[in-house]
Amino acid sequence: MYSDQVLHHRPLVVLLGPTAVGKSRVAIQVAKYFDTEVLAADSRQVYRGMDIGTDKPTVEERHGVPHRLIDVVDPAETFNAGWYRRVAMVEIERLYGAGRLPFIVGGTGLYIRTLVRGLCPAPQADPLVRADLRKLSDKFGRDTLYAELMQVDPERAARLHPNDESKVIRALEVYRLSGRPLSMVQAEHGFHEAPFSALLVGLERTKEILYRRIEERIDWQLAHGMVEETRTLLARGYSRELGSMKGLGYRQVGAYLANECDYAEMVRLFKRDTRRFAKRQMTWFRGEAGVAWLSIDGNEPHEKTAERVIACIEQFMHTLGQQKPPASQQAW
Repeated sequence: MYSDQVLHHRPLVVLLGPTAVGKSRVAIQVAKYFDTEVLAADSRQVYRGMDIGTDKPTVEERHGVPHRLIDVVDPAETFNAGWYRRVAMVEIERLYGAGRLPFIVGGTGLYIRTLVRGLCPAPQADPLVRADLRKLSDKFGRDTLYAELMQVDPERAARLHPNDESKVIRALEVYRLSGRPLSMVQAEHGFHEAPFSALLVGLERTKEILYRRIEERIDWQLAHGMVEETRTLLARGYSRELGSMKGLGYRQVGAYLANECDYAEMVRLFKRDTRRFAKRQMTWFRGEAGVAWLSIDGNEPHEKTAERVIACIEQFMHTLGQQKPPASQQAW
């Protein structure tokens, strides 16, 4: 429980980092220490029934620490950064009301940015525009959409994979609705809103260690039911064209189950694409201001890493406790 003096500042702690860096186990130790909950910032763990492929911690692995903002929607439902911010704010205000520290953990950079710095004022989704873009993709292929994005918004296109159809469509949608590139809209907004006093702690490992951990985790996932989980989702009617089913692992296993590649090639693509994804995550996070990075040695136990994160948070909370509450913020 924290005093009104501290909560006046609306403290928020974010633990971020690339996939497989080790956030989940560290987060549980930190949440237990501060008697709080884990609020996930993961665009894949929001889907129900997608557990092994999203590396969702099991009930046993959570060690009694409540995890929120996972299992929010079914795989066929739409979920985006705006919706994430709305549901996350509900959980955050609940924790403030209980005198607890909101603790965000995840690797989805856009979710974290919109939560900490506010939403970009881009046009809302338009079903007709999206339907038209999907028809183009179905008829001429994803490369056609990506080529169009390269023409109208090369800066945004450079940050996206050509196969990331949902984000390519969103960028084209914004351009068609506003006549302006999404990258320009985002740059003007700058994500400068500050609804919280936020501490961002990032975990990082050397590329060699991180890539080894990625491959080991994928081996574990495949040995513990990743293929069967994907087969079950497909049998339940969740199309491979859904955004949820295009996520890492599900996309590659789906292709294997459709006999588009053999098992060995599926594993190779799964590992390659995950390594590339981790690289893109780090590029994004490196562009975020104010992240306190903690480098993890290959032999460092997660308990030791948790102690280092806890020390950063305690210093942060102590500093807030010494400051006067902002005049524009009411007591919580």
